[in-house]
Amino acid sequence: MYCVILAGGSGTRFWPLSREEYPKQLLKIFGNQTLIQATLSRVSDLIPIDQVYIVTNPQQLEQIRFQMTNDTSKRLNYISEPERKNTAAAIALAAISLRRIDPEGVMIILSADHFIRDEKGFKQILQHAADAAQKGHLVTLGAIPNRPETAYGYIQAGELLPGSQGIRSVERFIEKPEKQVAEKYLLDKSTFWNTGIFIWKVSTILKEIERFMPELSEGLQQIEESFDTPSEQETLKRIYATLPAISIDYGVLEKSENLVVIPTDIGWEDVGSWNALDEVIPKDEEGNIVTGNVINVGSRNSTIYAKNRVVAVVGLDNVVVADTDDATLVCSKDHAQDVKKVVELLKLGEGDTHRVHKTVIRAWGSYTVLEEGPGYKIKKIMVHPGAKLSLQMHHKRSEHWVVVEGVATVTCGESVYTIQTNQSTFVPMGVKHRLENATDQPLRLVEVQSGSYLGEDDIVRFQDDYGRVSPE
Repeated sequence: MYCVILAGGSGTRFWPLSREEYPKQLLKIFGNQTLIQATLSRVSDLIPIDQVYIVTNPQQLEQIRFQMTNDTSKRLNYISEPERKNTAAAIALAAISLRRIDPEGVMIILSADHFIRDEKGFKQILQHAADAAQKGHLVTLGAIPNRPETAYGYIQAGELLPGSQGIRSVERFIEKPEKQVAEKYLLDKSTFWNTGIFIWKVSTILKEIERFMPELSEGLQQIEESFDTPSEQETLKRIYATLPAISIDYGVLEKSENLVVIPTDIGWEDVGSWNALDEVIPKDEEGNIVTGNVINVGSRNSTIYAKNRVVAVVGLDNVVVADTDDATLVCSKDHAQDVKKVVELLKLGEGDTHRVHKTVIRAWGSYTVLEEGPGYKIKKIMVHPGAKLSLQMHHKRSEHWVVVEGVATVTCGESVYTIQTNQSTFVPMGVKHRLENATDQPLRLVEVQSGSYLGEDDIVRFQDDYGRVSPE
């Protein structure tokens, strides 16, 4: 078996905690693991690490690698989509990658942002589903509803397959229903939540894609033909841009006669919005979920998330409050699904609050933008012990570094030297440079940028420990 983890989503309904470059699957929303770490851990003793494929995008790839241990990261397989194209293209790209290795292998498709309470039962069901997949079925898992949920899609099951131990045919997929309809489904023993967890053979799904999505199949063939050639990345980017942006549900599963469902009762939840926390995090006596530096007076049934700043709430009921360093969300729980509309409006503006946090986490450490204006930007930078940034150059800005803690090893042009606390150095525009922390203590410094353009995309990388070398 092979596991394919879809981890390219932007998590817009979890803003402001989730951002495009640091979405919810990279956050510790419950427990001591991030969502993607928990997803990987869930199958780690069922599927070898070197048979796990993570499908993501270039913006998130570095962060995902950083969250894994060195040994795990080296053994994992990463598939980077040039752009987001929904689940059909992402799954298809993973399938053609696996076809080179094991065309009859079984793919388990998981999302990186799910919660599963009964992990032992989940593994047993996956093995049962893999047996069905070997017989040519496209298998999906349906979760037995425990409430009239309007944020999930549903699957209506048909008859039991003879001798199949609980596997049923699929009558139809159902869109996210209104509350009254969801209440009826709660009583209907043949209707289940659509978990988006799928199990099938590589050859089976590719045949179904060829049958029902010929445009996607033709694009895949061109991409596959370019594998291991000098034009592989260029072909992938060019062809991928033309592929249909559609879910695997709409594109294939709703049309296939081979689809079956296995009803499950494993405590599954899609951590899709702030409301999902009600089902996975313990509440206080008044039904509140409170995290961080919060003062609560008389609030009920609310979720209040804070970081360093004091967040005081008084007399709230059924409300979400989420405060970060650069943005605050206040919304009724009844409208938590509409948070994505806030992100859509932010994208129309000039800022990047939808894309990154004020403090941006990188594999080598982090940086925080303290202030910026026309022609200048001031950052606080922290570099982990033993870590270093890429050897890079900027066309449109110069940089001045002042060390406030630790010792920095600086490459500037042909010179390599160290600077310590209260010392500084200047990096001219157009000069190759690198910042490194060769000590066993954190390095902190203040960077002042000056220039006509200060965007993060004005970076040409020549050497990098994290695989981000710029194309020639």
